[in-house]
Amino acid sequence: MTSPSTEQVSPQTLKKVIIAAGIGNFVEWFDFAVYGFLATTIAQQFFPSGDASAALLKTFAVFAVAFAFRPLGGIFFGMLGDRIGRKRTLAMTILLMAGATTLIGLLPTYAAIGVAAPILLSLIRCAQGFSAGGEYAGACAYLMEHAPSDKRAWYGSFVPVSTFSAFAAAAVVAYALEASLSAEAMGSWGWRLPFLIAAPLGLVGLYLRWKLDETPAFQAVKEEHAVAHSPLKETLRNHGAAICCLGAFVSLTALSFYMFTTYFATYLQVAGGLSRAMALLVSLIALIFAAAICPLAGWYSDRVGRRVRVVDRGGVSIIPDGQFRLVRGVDRRRDAVGGGSGVVWRGHGGVAIGDLPDTHAVHRLRDYLQHGLHDLRRHRAAGRDLVDQHHGQ
Repeated sequence: MTSPSTEQVSPQTLKKVIIAAGIGNFVEWFDFAVYGFLATTIAQQFFPSGDASAALLKTFAVFAVAFAFRPLGGIFFGMLGDRIGRKRTLAMTILLMAGATTLIGLLPTYAAIGVAAPILLSLIRCAQGFSAGGEYAGACAYLMEHAPSDKRAWYGSFVPVSTFSAFAAAAVVAYALEASLSAEAMGSWGWRLPFLIAAPLGLVGLYLRWKLDETPAFQAVKEEHAVAHSPLKETLRNHGAAICCLGAFVSLTALSFYMFTTYFATYLQVAGGLSRAMALLVSLIALIFAAAICPLAGWYSDRVGRRVRVVDRGGVSIIPDGQFRLVRGVDRRRDAVGGGSGVVWRGHGGVAIGDLPDTHAVHRLRDYLQHGLHDLRRHRAAGRDLVDQHHGQ
């Protein structure tokens, strides 16, 4: 689709577009992230068994099911967006995601309805994946079709900013619940609260998107009566090779993205021995840092070009094996050669291996944080006892 000049779009309109696209995307990925951060609790509620590891694997298997529907959602909503416009399509995706996530918060557990509970959970996760497939690409298209041609990557970077911010917010909510509720309360009703937040957030995102106009590019095509009758067929015919190449590239980055944003918090608990609250706190710090870097990456892409940026990113891959070894407390000397690095950078000029930090320091930090959380809970309990004694007098 050929875009008209977007230089005429006012800065005020661009700010509104960033907010609407960002908040809607935030709602989508907040809903998606909550499931990953509460995986250990969800495993207990929907996959009870004598083997905790098996239950956790089943929980992440349901998480993975959503990914099978993301390409279908991307194709469906992409074609729909080329026919009816970006604005109306993005309204549909946010309603579908918010509705599906709210249903998870209302879903009966295995103890209440038996095997029907995990089946319903899987179906709802499929709906989430379907809507997420159309949301991200649609939000990027909506934002960049408003942006000036020389700053499209910078403006487009606010979509991943909202994505990382959503994961960070989900970590904050899960951390707050874990720090303030007992294990019994968390397992009984506390885990439902983050999912139920999706309802009001979805309505806010829908309102903001509905107040905006359609993109200048789509309006121009519509006025020229040039809307594609078979957008998928035309896209595959004209850009099939590029789609295959970029699909392979995105597969690599998506793998590391979800290992970093979702699974790593669970791994910190299972293999690292951290409490759920401390694992979420570690993830929160990393997610805030990732969100702050996105605009810099967009600015860099605008300066050097898209092709150079893709080659640059493809030539330097970060392999997260080192961080998992660090969590497990692998001895530094045993892995001094090869796999003991914290981060491995693979570039065209060779391989540079970074040193693995002292695992004893990591465990000391873990113990310090866990003791701090324990003291906080103890003081809060003591405060409640004093209030009860006061009322008793």
